[in-house]
Amino acid sequence: MGAASELPKGPGAPRVWQSLAWQTRPIPYLERCRARYGKTFTLRLLGVDPFVMMSRPEDVKEVFTAPPEVLHPGEGASILLPVVGPNSILLLDEERHMTQRKLLLPAFHGEKMEALRGLVTETAESEVDGWTTGAPVPLHPYMQSLTMEVILRAVFGLEKGERLDRLRGLLARMLRFGMSPLSLIPQAQRLGRLHPTLADFQRVREQTDEEIRALIDERRRDDRDRDDVLSMLLLARHEDGSPMSDLELRDELMTLLVAGHETTATELSWAFERLVRNPASLGTLVSEVDAGGDEYLTATIRETLRRRPVLAIAAPRRVVAETAIGGRTYPPGCHVVANIYLVHHDPDIYPEPYAFRPERFLENEPGTYTWIPFGGGRRRCVGASFALLEMGIVLRAVLARMEVRPGGDGALEAHRRRSITVVPGKGAKAILTARSKKPAPAPA
Repeated sequence: MGAASELPKGPGAPRVWQSLAWQTRPIPYLERCRARYGKTFTLRLLGVDPFVMMSRPEDVKEVFTAPPEVLHPGEGASILLPVVGPNSILLLDEERHMTQRKLLLPAFHGEKMEALRGLVTETAESEVDGWTTGAPVPLHPYMQSLTMEVILRAVFGLEKGERLDRLRGLLARMLRFGMSPLSLIPQAQRLGRLHPTLADFQRVREQTDEEIRALIDERRRDDRDRDDVLSMLLLARHEDGSPMSDLELRDELMTLLVAGHETTATELSWAFERLVRNPASLGTLVSEVDAGGDEYLTATIRETLRRRPVLAIAAPRRVVAETAIGGRTYPPGCHVVANIYLVHHDPDIYPEPYAFRPERFLENEPGTYTWIPFGGGRRRCVGASFALLEMGIVLRAVLARMEVRPGGDGALEAHRRRSITVVPGKGAKAILTARSKKPAPAPA
């Protein structure tokens, strides 16, 4: 790679200290770097090429629209390989990525998602009805359980029973490893069964793969008309007419689990963490839910995703061919990174960026390069429509059944790193009390 002077300025601290700050206090660290170095700066972290953080919308646009042979997001996501597998859309680049994306997109078309609305609603309402009420509780574990159930039923197509219970337990153990700091260290991953944690993870992965293979075999023989995502993927065909292989299906199912479980659970937790500290917004939203509306609900979801994005950055794109962004030339051997958090908290884009104000999305639609919780361009999350559908259904299910009040001292919950996600420091603590009022039905 070229000399360090070719990259934008950034902290001069040793890589170990920069890595420690990035892992332990990512949001304050980003804020400090922007205050000192501006909207574009370089971080140098352990074990990876330099990360050039970008938060100017015009630069974000250039990153998202760059030719696929110039920037490789798949290489930037390689730490996810042990969980999602080599065929995951997250890890592929260029033609292989586009081919796999075309296979997945039909399953997440608007009409297909609407077909899942009833199942997601039934699952969410059943889960919420079983929640403990009356004392302060962290909502994040509740949301994790709920979104896991949604994934197992809507994506894997599992009915209640032994297989669902078995797979739920195995997947939860796999995801615990995925949330471990050990999973973020490429050198540690290579230890394999020499490390007890990694050895346990590999055993669980093998058991999980056996369950998924059996499920795929069973589903291939099932000629019923089903709406779950797995059944839709079984109908997908490559350009030569061949179906997706069992390995491809396994890796994409794990990808949908990883990308759609923890992220949605965390975003829902942040929604309640924000709402209980903004009673006017909460009151407006509850009134709309009771009336059966959805305009303010949509605005609340958009503002939560702006104010508390669960991922601080979009997929790092590794530069593999010299490219110009923002008037600067970047050589191979670095990553260019659209910084979601800093874009969303730029006062030049969002007045009062640290205020939680859903009304801003009643006044304006989200911008393509200024509201980027799902990334953008060819790498925009294929499950974005499903995540938005699920968030709306869960928020409505909770607020229709529960009165939600602050569960702590009222202070803001600090950001806490959980693998690649950023979660509420106290788990979004709140008090839930059952409501007696019966709200109007949700709009069709």
